[in-house]
This record gives sequence, structure tokens and C-alpha cells, in this order.
Amino acid sequence: MTPEPIQPIPAQLARTVAVHRGPARYPSTPPFHPDAPYPEYRGGTVSTEPNAAYAAVRESFRLLGLDAARFGTAGWNPLGALVRPGDTVVLKPNLISQWHRVRHAEWVQVITHGSVTRAVLDYVLLALDGRGRVVICDGPQTDSDFGEIVRRSGLDAVAAWGRASGTDVQLLDLRRDRWYQEGDITHRREPLPGDPAGYTTVELGADSEFADYALSGRFYGADYDMAETARFHNRDRHAYVVCRTVMDADVVINLPKLKTHKKTGITVSLKNLVGINGYRNCLPHHTLGTPDQRGDEFPTSDLANRVQSGGIIAFKRLLARLGGGGAWARAVKRVGRAVFGDTQQVVRSGNWHGNDTTWRMVLDLNRCLFHFDGTGARRQRPLRYLSVVDGLIAGDGNGPEAPDAVEAGLVVAGLNPLAVDTVCATLMGFDWRRLRMLARGWTMRTLGVADFGPEAVHVVSSATEWSGTVEALQGAVTLRFRPHFGWRGAVELRAEARSA
Repeated sequence: MTPEPIQPIPAQLARTVAVHRGPARYPSTPPFHPDAPYPEYRGGTVSTEPNAAYAAVRESFRLLGLDAARFGTAGWNPLGALVRPGDTVVLKPNLISQWHRVRHAEWVQVITHGSVTRAVLDYVLLALDGRGRVVICDGPQTDSDFGEIVRRSGLDAVAAWGRASGTDVQLLDLRRDRWYQEGDITHRREPLPGDPAGYTTVELGADSEFADYALSGRFYGADYDMAETARFHNRDRHAYVVCRTVMDADVVINLPKLKTHKKTGITVSLKNLVGINGYRNCLPHHTLGTPDQRGDEFPTSDLANRVQSGGIIAFKRLLARLGGGGAWARAVKRVGRAVFGDTQQVVRSGNWHGNDTTWRMVLDLNRCLFHFDGTGARRQRPLRYLSVVDGLIAGDGNGPEAPDAVEAGLVVAGLNPLAVDTVCATLMGFDWRRLRMLARGWTMRTLGVADFGPEAVHVVSSATEWSGTVEALQGAVTLRFRPHFGWRGAVELRAEARSA
């Protein structure tokens, strides 16, 4: 008997966000086999260890309505309308660092857990049916140890499991180099193989969110050389260097971690695209100067901040000329920390709700992915895309590098990153309208990522009180994450929103 053909994804599903809430725990043994012989599972091996992550991913696909008619049968293929045999599929977890910035023994609230990636990988392999390629990749923070990240998360074993199935499954560090730091001072850079497909430059020009930003050319990127950032972003040009492996993929499945963020308020799907960039110093992170200088580096224009701003600029220009710093630079840094305070405790470097720079860069990167291909030309066909958010153990407080663990028990899935992130922000207890990355994301002038408005987003949840519209969700009992200290009082849902 010929199996019933897979139905295409209905257009209205792009507006649907699935929210599953269950146990807030991960399995401990890679490659994280499921703990039940699900009818559609072809892996053979079933674990005796509970695997809430696998069950949560599976349930989020069911809630989303993917291949709904065949759920519960051996023929269920939830990603079959998204992933086709022969495709190249990119899985993009958040692999920012191997550890918590302050408490190095902790990591599960910092990066996407390998068990979530494993569950999604199984359904990708099912859809590929033995033909195609999977690339699990990210460009972690410049000073991170990729080998330790994949070991801790279990991704090395997950990728090996995928290859054992007969499909080409690769694990890539997309960075071009790794920086070695001591005392927060870069003293050595090691070239890395990077993206084997290479990198492409996308010229956004007038379509960039920076096109109407009068302070272009005064940006701090990710390195000491601010003049280099200005070559990519000035009054005549706005350009990004992106990884071709991701841009050339047939399907991109975004696997972000649910966390707070010091520069954008939250980091979920949209912000996770920073990891597809091949050259971090072309990414503006803040605008130099105090508010009276029209900068967003600091929240106030008092004398201490003006002195800091001028001193920091001079110090980093010197480091750029020298190619880094040694013991003398670390000594200067220690003095600065003693006088002005530690960045983990005081607001500087654009780590506050007034940051008017990073959200623009994030939306631009999403423009690049959704509207341009690996050659830097406009896409001829729409990108096939899915977000699956790991919020089983999420992070609040001083995210993204030093968050505290939140046992949220969430997996959130959807076909549109803006819709997914708007729902996630609301579940965290934040007002999406007070997050510029989201508020402006819904009103992008050109090359947007959604052809519908936030009022059209439909939430389907295993927790019935969370089902419905985003507006209704704002009035529900949410998880009340603590924002980064630079965002306190500026992003939380107000009482009137909760009672709407």
C-alpha cells in the first residue's frame, strides 16, 4: 500500500508557536537516546534513563501540528514538509562558551543541551531518509574552547551517532580564529580552519537598520580595532561577513537557548544568528560615548563615565596598534576595575536597556539569512526555517555568559523567529514592546522576517493557560525571569499588561 503523501505546511502555521512545558531536566548519557520506543523512531536503541528533552521536542512538533494526520503511527514524519531527501540541513545551537563566566563548573543554563539537538537530529534524519547532509555548527565566543563545548554538551557523541546512521553529519566551528585571554586581555590569536565553504559579504546598504542611524562610524565591535568596524559600517556602507555553510543550506533549524541578555534584553532565535557571522569585528555592539555625546556605552553622562569612555577608547586603540596586551595591560585593567567597578556589577559597554546598537545588528543578520544566499545575492526561493528553543533549564540575571539557572521546563517551537521570540519574551515575564529587538522587528522597513503582525501570532501550549494570543498570554501567570541588572525596571510586564 502506498503511504499517504506528506501534506505541505499550511500558511497559518508560520504564525503558530508551540509551547511545551514538562520536567526541567536533561539526560546525562550521550548520545541521549529516547527513553521510549516511539512508533516513528528508527534508531533502535532505547535508553533506560529518563529523557524529558526528547519527549519535549517530540511533543512540541505535535503541538505545532506537523504531519498531524499521522501522529502516533510509524509513518509520522513531522519535518517531512520542511526537510526533503537530498537537502543540506544546518542545525544551529547556541554554543557561546564551555562554561558560566563566573562559576566554571556550571554550563547547562548557558548553551543548548546536546539532548535537544539529538532529538531534532533524529527527526531530520527521518525526513532525509538516508540522502542528504546535516551540519551542526556555531561560531562561539572568540575566547571559547570548542572542543570542550562539544564534549560537555555531548554533541561529539550526537554527531557520531548521526554518522553511524549512514548520513553525513558534520560538526563545525565556524570561527576563523580563537582568541586567548588572561585577565580579560587578549594576548594571542590562533587561526582556525573556519567554515570549509568559506565566507561571503552581504551588502545591506540602505536596507540596514543602521541606514538611518546618524552615528554610524562610532561603533565598537568585538575587537580593539574600532577603525575596522567602521570600514563595515559607516555613512556609505553597511555590510556583514557570513558563513556560506549556513547561507547555502536548504534548511536552517535554529536551536537557541532561552536566556536574558545584557545588550538586547533576551537572547533566543533572532540573537542566536550572531553565531553565523564569520568576522565578529564587523558586528556593532555599542556606540561609543555617553548619552550627552549621543552614545549608548553608558546610561548616564556623569564625569566618571565620561572619563571612562575616553580612557577606554584610548586604551583599546593602543591595544589595536600593539595587536593585544600583556602584563602591563592586565595591570591597567585591574586598576580600572578597582576604580570604576567590575562589568559584572556596573553598567558599561552598552550593557543596558538603552543600547540602541545591538538590536539593529541582530535584525540585520536575520535580514542576511532570510533574504540573501551564499553568494551574497537575493534568494530566489524562500528559506525553509524552524526554531526549537531549549528552555528546559534556561538562564536569567546576568545573561548571556553568566546567567543563573531557571528550571523552566520549556521547549518552544515555531516557523518564524520573531513570533517565537515574542512568545518567549512574554513567557519570561517581559513586555516584548519594551524590547527594541522585537518591537522594531515587527516594523522593519524593508526585508523583514514576518509578513504578519504580532496580533496574528497563535500560541498552542500543553499548559492550557498559555494557549491563545500574545495579548492574552501577557495576562497569564508567566515565569518572571529576572532581567540583567542593566535592564531592571525597563523590560518587565507592567501591571496593566498583566490585567489586559
